[in-house]
Parts: sequence; structure tokens; C-alpha cells
Amino acid sequence: MQEQNTTTIETFSAEETLALGQKLGQEAKPGEVYTLLGDLGVGKTVLTQGIAQGLDITEPICSPTFTIVQVYDEGRMPFYHFDVYRIGDIEEMDEIGYEDYFYGNGLCMIEWANLIEEILPEHYREITIEKDLQRGFDYRRITIKDR
Repeated sequence: MQEQNTTTIETFSAEETLALGQKLGQEAKPGEVYTLLGDLGVGKTVLTQGIAQGLDITEPICSPTFTIVQVYDEGRMPFYHFDVYRIGDIEEMDEIGYEDYFYGNGLCMIEWANLIEEILPEHYREITIEKDLQRGFDYRRITIKDR
């Protein structure tokens, strides 16, 4: 079995989480898929906004909770931002043509990806954000694992 590359980063403010996202966006390559896991209110949108900034996207980024996917074309590569929290059935992903995004020429970010594990590509970068209130209100532990 291939050994997974795992990195854990601690941030202590929304600004640090945003900066980490910017770094991830700057390092992103066309065709990559990032999954994003974490409870509500943990900072997934802040990290995603940073990634978009790292891709040179200047328009506002918000979670596409009701549209499932939001496409941003203005950066150095397309950015496909999915929020599958409200997916009721995996067939809904077929209806929006998810394969065009997952295997496209941009960066694909999927929030709540654990809900659609069976259709994720073979290789992706899993990002998990966790709070620990004992470490402070703004503390986040962010684990990045290449799968």
C-alpha cells in the first residue's frame, strides 16, 4: 500500500487560515481535486477563499450550498467549488456532470466530500479542519492528506 503524505498545520486566527489557503492555491495544479471536511462553522469557507486568492481570483467566494457547484474562471486556472452537503442522492452529481469538473483542467474543491466518497477520483488531497476550544476560539488544526 502506498504511504500517504500527511501534514498537520495549526492556525490561531482566520487570517492564518486564509493565508494557508492562499499557499495551497498558489501550489495547486490543473486537474487536482481537494476535498474539505469539517463541522459547520469551522472555517471551510475562509480556507476556500484563501485558495481562490492563491489562484488569482478576485471575485467574492461563498459556499454554493444551494447550487452544489460554483465555477470561477477568472484566475490562473478554473476553480470548481462544490458543496455537496444537501445532496440527497449520488445521481444528483451525475445530473450536474461532475466528471467534467473532477477530471477537468482546473482545481476542484469539494466541501462535505465524505457524502460522495464512492465517486471521488482515485487520487485527491483531503483537507480536514478541526476546532479545539481548549486551545482558543480561533484555533484550528488543519490536516492535509494526499490520498
